[in-house]
Amino acid sequence: MIPGEITPRLGFAAVLVLVAIWATPFAWMLVASVRPGAFGAGGMASLVPDFVPTAANFAEAWDSADFARYYLNTILICGGILAVQIVTISLAGYAFARLRFPGRTFLFYAFLIQLMLVPVVLLVPNLRTVAQLGLYDTLPGVMAPYFASAFGTFLMRQAFRTIPQELEDAALMDGARWHELVRHVYLPLAKPSLIAFSIVSVTSHWNEFLWPLMVINDPDKRPLTLGLATFTRGAEGAQAWGVIAAGTILVIAPLVLAFALFQRRFVNSFLASGLK
Repeated sequence: MIPGEITPRLGFAAVLVLVAIWATPFAWMLVASVRPGAFGAGGMASLVPDFVPTAANFAEAWDSADFARYYLNTILICGGILAVQIVTISLAGYAFARLRFPGRTFLFYAFLIQLMLVPVVLLVPNLRTVAQLGLYDTLPGVMAPYFASAFGTFLMRQAFRTIPQELEDAALMDGARWHELVRHVYLPLAKPSLIAFSIVSVTSHWNEFLWPLMVINDPDKRPLTLGLATFTRGAEGAQAWGVIAAGTILVIAPLVLAFALFQRRFVNSFLASGLK
């Protein structure tokens, strides 16, 4: 073997080991979700699918919790947050990228301080503000703290700065106003960055648990993460590991399916946006 080939082979082997470690819990969850409950706790620990697969665990999980309502609440939360974020990060990104005003650089870096804060630090101030606004125990109360995004503003600012100034000048000569400029010139050219940010936003808020736990009390307003936690506590008492695994798959399935269907577009969006 050529000495220069040893390092790539070792790197590839290390990647395979890491993939195996990372994928093991998901493999167990998939196997357990279709394993008949008659196998018991000991049988559930096995990764070997030595049985006839069954969908009974999924049917029981769906009937044991109001997953339809949880899906609806989660979609409303993620969709509502993303819709407002697209507006705020686009306008803020345009202002920091193209407008000239006193203190622009200072304000931009001050805005980015949000990225350095641990989210837990903001829980109590955000909860107090949401309560004062009368949004406690509401879906808008879950959405409100995320309407502005420092990461999204930074991403859009960088994307807008790569757009040639000549395009803006040509649009202004044709009589375009600033909002028409953003909508018809900047946003279409920054589409990869918008898609990349949308993926990050939807994924993070789909999986959000702590903040909705603090804001939501009404069982009918719970998102999937809170619904799954409540469902898991009930099923865990009966050691229904197959049902718990099936319920977990019901929660993560939409994200996995979306990635499987649009994998190439996802990857291209991250590459085009420069997001590593």
